[in-house]
Amino acid sequence: MTRFGQVFRRGPWEGAATLVIAAGVIMLMQPFSLAFYGWSFATTLAGTVLFLVASHFPDVPSGGGGDRG
Repeated sequence: MTRFGQVFRRGPWEGAATLVIAAGVIMLMQPFSLAFYGWSFATTLAGTVLFLVASHFPDVPSGGGGDRG
């Protein structure tokens, strides 16, 4: 596996993007900080773009098992 394939796997990047989207939504709904509210749209948008890009990364199998008879 190449270095590119080790770093840019779909699963971890989609998980990170989901966390960024969730952080943006939490920032949008919290009642404490106007600064968090102000950055919530940009954070949610960044997470959405990251998810869109990560969904085009290769899905590398775990390598365990398989039927190689």
